[in-house]
Amino acid sequence: MAQLHCYVPEDLARQAQRKATLSGLSLSRYLAELIKRDADSSAVWPEGYFNLFGKWAGAPLERPPQGVAETRLEFK
Repeated sequence: MAQLHCYVPEDLARQAQRKATLSGLSLSRYLAELIKRDADSSAVWPEGYFNLFGKWAGAPLERPPQGVAETRLEFK
């Protein structure tokens, strides 16, 4: 499992520790759950997101040709 290291203001650290304790989790587990929830939710558009912008009235969208991918050396 990867280990992350970051700096946060003292007041934020205290708030996170308090929320973790209230949730019955270690601070590490609490932060891991927050990151997981955020990562999972960013993988999809929120329900009804595209309805906010109305219906597309222009020509059909097409992706331009992407060309040939470069060849890279193998990392050892």
